[in-house]
Amino acid sequence: MKYKRKKEKDFWQLARSYLHDYMPVTRNLSDKSVEAYKQSLKTYLQYLEIEKSIVNEQVTFDVFSRDNIKDYVSWLKGKSYVPKTINLKLTAIRSFLKYCSEEDFELRGIYSNICTIKKQKEEKKPIEYLQPNATAAILSAYDTSTSKHRRNRMMLIMLYDIGARVQELADLNLSSLHLDMANPFVTLIGKGKKSRNVPLLQKTVKHLEVYLKEFHTENTENSLFYSTLDGKPHRLSTDTISLVLKTAADKARKSCNDIPQRVHCHMMRKTKAMDLYKNGVPLPFIMQLLGHESMSTTSGFYAFATLEMMSDAMNKAAPVVSGEEKLWKKKEMKKILYSLD
Repeated sequence: MKYKRKKEKDFWQLARSYLHDYMPVTRNLSDKSVEAYKQSLKTYLQYLEIEKSIVNEQVTFDVFSRDNIKDYVSWLKGKSYVPKTINLKLTAIRSFLKYCSEEDFELRGIYSNICTIKKQKEEKKPIEYLQPNATAAILSAYDTSTSKHRRNRMMLIMLYDIGARVQELADLNLSSLHLDMANPFVTLIGKGKKSRNVPLLQKTVKHLEVYLKEFHTENTENSLFYSTLDGKPHRLSTDTISLVLKTAADKARKSCNDIPQRVHCHMMRKTKAMDLYKNGVPLPFIMQLLGHESMSTTSGFYAFATLEMMSDAMNKAAPVVSGEEKLWKKKEMKKILYSLD
């Protein structure tokens, strides 16, 4: 059954409302997230134009048939899109159609049909995170000989300690810190401009107190981490922070062989979460620290036993037999092994 287009609620009108009102305002998603959904819908429109010769006013909700979407998935595979990317594009289409079905009940059937399309099977890759000695080497890579090095050292300590996204670290202001508390914490502004409070370790607080005395003597509202240009402080960009980390990893690699060739800010975030998980911190706490909206996001990354953890557990559980002859070498066992009885 074809959907009869209503002039007041056609595809283009609902698509604009979805991207410009619902996603950024109602759902409070970041500009980057909204742009990702927008690009996914654009990719489907591109497919319709190339493969179906459907453009502009010809695009109605009829084009969101189950067969079309299945063909679209095959088209993406032909263009060498990986399963994860294909699934993200399918999720964007489902999200859009769900919104449309709530705005116009007649579209409910179209949304339900698309939900029956199975997602692509994704290969689960092991989590990339740093070993404790590698983390320590990176955090101490910058010496304290110059003010710039002292700033970089403090910045990397914070990046790891609070498990922040690189943008969250860049956005920190002096007012984000709450050090004069029984339990000191920092307020992060995450995705969708949602704030969360993350506790600070006492040793990190001590580092911060020294840093503040040098870089924030006037105690005025300012970027926590900045560079001085023309006598004025300028907030560091995420690219600058990433470069600081890369340089630290290159320095540390000279004395620590456990540092991988590619170290990025998100790896520090995963390392912090994995360190907490390995030390028995409950997943709900890790979820809150990371700022994940759903527990499934956290558990999907961390709620499994790594090879290292399984190996340690098995070695601890194995009985220790020292100086004892191996069981299969005993004369009575040989009789059992090499007989037909």
